[in-house]
Amino acid sequence: HSGGVFLLLMQSLTLLLAQAAAPANWHATSLGEALLNVAIFSVAGTALAVLGYKLFDYCTPGNLHEEILKNRNLAAAVIGAAIILGVCIIVAAAIMG
Repeated sequence: HSGGVFLLLMQSLTLLLAQAAAPANWHATSLGEALLNVAIFSVAGTALAVLGYKLFDYCTPGNLHEEILKNRNLAAAVIGAAIILGVCIIVAAAIMG
C-alpha cells in the first residue's frame, strides 16, 4: 500500500517540477544545448532516484540500506532496485512529456 502512495507522490512531484521549471520551448537548437540538457536531466534524474530510494527506506520499517550491505539480503536488494527503476521510469516519463 505504501509503495503505491510513494509512487503517486513521486509522480506528482516530478510532474509539478517539470511544469514549474519548463520554459515555453526547451528543445535544444544546437549540439551544445542538447548536451547541456542531457547533463541537467542526468543529474536531476539521478538525484530523484536516490531521493526516492531514501524516502522509501525512511517510510518502511527497518533499514533497507543496512539490510542490503551488511546482511547481504538479496530480496532487499531486489526491492531497492525496483524502487530505483520505478522512480527512473517516472522521471523519464516526466522529461519526455
